[in-house]
Amino acid sequence: MALFALCTFLSACGRPPELIGIDNPEVPVASVQTATKHKIFLTSTRQATETVGAFFSAERAPELGLASVVVSVPPNHVVGELNRPKQLPPDPRTEFAIIEPTIYPTENSFVAAINKQLAMRPPGSRDILFFVHGYNNTTSDALLRLGQFVEDTNYQGVAVLFDWASAAKVSRYVYDLNSALIARPQINKISKMLSRTNAEGYSVFAHSMGGFLMMEAVKEQVARGRFNSSNRLRNIILASPDIDIDLFKVQLDEIKVGKDFLFVLISEDDSALRTSRRIAGGVPRVGSTDANQLAELGVVAIDLSKVDDSASGSHSKFAGSPEVVQLLGRGLNEAGTFKRHARANMLSEFFAGVPITVAFE
Repeated sequence: MALFALCTFLSACGRPPELIGIDNPEVPVASVQTATKHKIFLTSTRQATETVGAFFSAERAPELGLASVVVSVPPNHVVGELNRPKQLPPDPRTEFAIIEPTIYPTENSFVAAINKQLAMRPPGSRDILFFVHGYNNTTSDALLRLGQFVEDTNYQGVAVLFDWASAAKVSRYVYDLNSALIARPQINKISKMLSRTNAEGYSVFAHSMGGFLMMEAVKEQVARGRFNSSNRLRNIILASPDIDIDLFKVQLDEIKVGKDFLFVLISEDDSALRTSRRIAGGVPRVGSTDANQLAELGVVAIDLSKVDDSASGSHSKFAGSPEVVQLLGRGLNEAGTFKRHARANMLSEFFAGVPITVAFE
């Protein structure tokens, strides 16, 4: 009863406004020369909507949507913080904005647009970061978080968001869980599409329930003999994964390939995962499990429990902690860091001086 009341209360609190495609007529984004702009591509299982600022709704679509936007980061931005407007239009001098929403009618046009962005980067920086958002996210939520992450990590490649149909309501956890499962087959389609790009390599970063979706997709691809068919996968990083620990063990067992590509960011003080654990009947979630227990399963666990400077709370330390987000950026930009399980010793040295523990076999 208490949990239901909490969910009802949080749902009633309202959300910040959607802001995709909303520019400020008095201070257009283009007029703020010191703002940083990042082009982000979207693959979406949501239905398109004409609701102002939303772009995509919470409803599930039968076909995969392909799009892109430009996320503008204000010149006063502080690493680890997300300056989201509380009212519209956004002020690009002090707040994030999302402009230039573009729909791609075909896979060919989508791939061509990504290749154009890749060609603008020097060799060695032509990678793709495939980002899978978590539970309780709108399209605006996910784009803003990814835009902030790209900015603060100084990611040099091209970012692609998998925008699955979250209801963006705390009380609709089961809807989100089913939406993630419904979206799972699209990962294979997206994988084939991205393999047609000129990317030198791919990194996957999945947050919260997005980690559950990604693990289910990997399991399916392995079963079909299609996992990493292009041999360009660098790593899969699961941040605060909202996965039943018993299910995770089964997923790892069914994957049956080496786990050297898999890294898990955890935090024992993750308040969001405490809530999802109660919803799930008390079963521990992977993102708040003991690091050594995960290491015994063959993955590299990076424990952020002692990190206490996250501006985005305990569930999003990967983006909210200045030190963590910048270290992740170094790891993603230096392809060898997050690449092979054998390099786990190097990770320990990599995080030296930061209150982070790395556990591995």
